[in-house]
Amino acid sequence: MSAHIPRKRFGQNFLQDRGVITDIVSAIDPKSDDPLVEIGPGLAALSQPLMDRVKVLHAVELDRDIVKHLTRRFPAERLRVHNCDALAFDFRGLRDEIAPGKQIRVVGNLPYNISTPLLFHLASQSDAISDMHFMLQKEVVDRMVAEPGNTDYGKLSVMLQFRFYMEKLLDVPPHAFDPPPKVDSAVVRLIPLPQPLADIPVEALEKVVTQAFTQRRKTLRNNLKGWFDDTTLESLGINPGARAENLSVMDYIKLAQRLI
Repeated sequence: MSAHIPRKRFGQNFLQDRGVITDIVSAIDPKSDDPLVEIGPGLAALSQPLMDRVKVLHAVELDRDIVKHLTRRFPAERLRVHNCDALAFDFRGLRDEIAPGKQIRVVGNLPYNISTPLLFHLASQSDAISDMHFMLQKEVVDRMVAEPGNTDYGKLSVMLQFRFYMEKLLDVPPHAFDPPPKVDSAVVRLIPLPQPLADIPVEALEKVVTQAFTQRRKTLRNNLKGWFDDTTLESLGINPGARAENLSVMDYIKLAQRLI
């Protein structure tokens, strides 16, 4: 393949640091029979060492030029490429096809321009997934794993912690990529909880969390005005004078349950 010019519209920054790649593969620790799916394989910097560890690697790639390169470089029985937008990909359907009765493992250097909607897309199919390891913008990872009271704690924190155990694994500097992004990156592990923290519609939780964080500097009394009065908040053990970032995930669950 002639030199591939990274496409900004696809958010392409290709990982090239061998030390970082080794650390990521070690963190994933794939076994031979693992049903492993890589999102955005790019030029196979991560795909190649993963294929050294598993019998078959599935890859979801939107860029047709990269798809052509990958299908020419690797035999179909080792790398099966799905030319599709990951935001529209049926991960549950793939699980049913390649690992019925099991769960798939998902990895990838996610395009930073679609990382948040992609995380929510995967969350909606988390019953089909055993774990996920992703390279993301460091700022996003910090928000994902943030605890209440931290300025990074927000809607993304609550909505993902409702469904996943998450752990930040390592920071990755811009020079580990070609071209170098303008931001630092990080690798995060996500493991779906056996079941959500509560049996509530995720839409109800998202609704109340979105409203609570409408204006971060304002109190819940102001942001939830017309939704809950002080008496109701206090009955739930929530201080009306607190800010959204001070509430735990369980606090938001209690609010969502009252909203239903």
